[in-house]
Amino acid sequence: MTFLVSGLFLAAFTTDRIGVHALFGAFLLGVAVPGHSRKVARCAGQMRTFVVPVLLPLYFVVGGLHTDVLLLVGSLDLWLWTAVVVVVAVAGKWGGTALAARAAGHDWNSALAIGALMNCRGLTELIVLNIGREQGVIGTELFTVLVVMALLSTAVTSPAVSRLLRGAPEPSGGGPASPGGAPAVGGTRHALRTAPAERPGRAA
Repeated sequence: MTFLVSGLFLAAFTTDRIGVHALFGAFLLGVAVPGHSRKVARCAGQMRTFVVPVLLPLYFVVGGLHTDVLLLVGSLDLWLWTAVVVVVAVAGKWGGTALAARAAGHDWNSALAIGALMNCRGLTELIVLNIGREQGVIGTELFTVLVVMALLSTAVTSPAVSRLLRGAPEPSGGGPASPGGAPAVGGTRHALRTAPAERPGRAA
């Protein structure tokens, strides 16, 4: 635990000193650390018991304090830009993923469900937006618009997946692979039925 935490701070400090955000140093250390190690998994679980219930809500609070939703009130132009950003973002991730899944051999319900799971932005996008705001790349108005887009696209994920898979027939043969090599529709439906209810935000 001491080694991991010290390495985390040193990696973040190093990237910060060379002019790159401290987050990238922590991210690179996470990539370099072997995830299959039992000791690493145990230490990560211990850190998660503090980070998730304490530090993560504080991070969202900090981001929320810099989100001025009142800028949208009475501004038709900002509302229009928000609508454009939401449409483009949804079409890019949801539509693009659904078309790719459909081309791989899935039926439309399963393809749209996979696209919905990919559409949610979650924590990753909020981290990127906060970095852009801190570096002065993103202004307050654009930051607010993008945060609204991230929240809307994330909130719609779970109900969209539930609706798409509602009433779909259960797999009959355990989901064997199709002749073309793509997973059978039944196996895909079974995976989608079990995954989104537990952790819909992980698709981001």
